[in-house]
Amino acid sequence: MTDAVTRAAEILATHRASIDRLDAVLIYTLAERFAHTQAVGKLKAEHKLPPSDKSREADQISRLEQLAQDADLDPEFAKKFLNFVIQEVIQHHKQHQEN
Repeated sequence: MTDAVTRAAEILATHRASIDRLDAVLIYTLAERFAHTQAVGKLKAEHKLPPSDKSREADQISRLEQLAQDADLDPEFAKKFLNFVIQEVIQHHKQHQEN
């Protein structure tokens, strides 16, 4: 390999190592977040509260869009991601209501 190709391979390996580390951070962060939302779901079920809170969801989406802009991340991507997470949480809350 040429020196340029070798150097490119080294840079690529460094980026991939960072990506792998950040993927692990994301997974552990999501696990922690879902542990809290599971506790919220159980609490809501115990007190017969609705599984979804549209006002809270709207506030969270707005807040995350702003965080995304501040972080130079596409706010639409952040919104889609949070909507996916919220729908998953609501499904968990509904399951707690049924149990």
